[in-house]
Amino acid sequence: MPSPVRPGLDVSRALTIPRAELTERFSRSSGPGGQGVNTTDSRVELSWDVARSAVLNDTQRERLTERLSSRLVDGVLTVVASEHREQRRNRDAAATRLVALIADGLAPGPRTRKATRATRGSKERRLTAKKQRSATKKLRSSKPRRED
Repeated sequence: MPSPVRPGLDVSRALTIPRAELTERFSRSSGPGGQGVNTTDSRVELSWDVARSAVLNDTQRERLTERLSSRLVDGVLTVVASEHREQRRNRDAAATRLVALIADGLAPGPRTRKATRATRGSKERRLTAKKQRSATKKLRSSKPRRED
């Protein structure tokens, strides 16, 4: 969980988003809360401007912009949390979600497959199986019957 004492959100050891770059908005939540739901602003919208962030290098910015393109609006990534009754818990939930999204977006892609040749044994097994299938189908074929 993010700590309010820290100067920002830790995404990884190499990347910390300063609190100054984060924007929080609060509004009334439609979730549980009893009578207090109508009076407290417990829903949290946490926004971070990916396009103008000073902590990202060009490679990180391009990778995030490409991978999170469906979630970005004018280069701003917004996360909403309203599942808890308390604003503090919703703030923590939104921060955790934002960190997870950014970490997934910055993660390197899957390694490319190195092309290899089929082994000798696999080729022999394939050919043996083909011969067996061929023989089975030949036995199924209809042969003309002799009538006595």
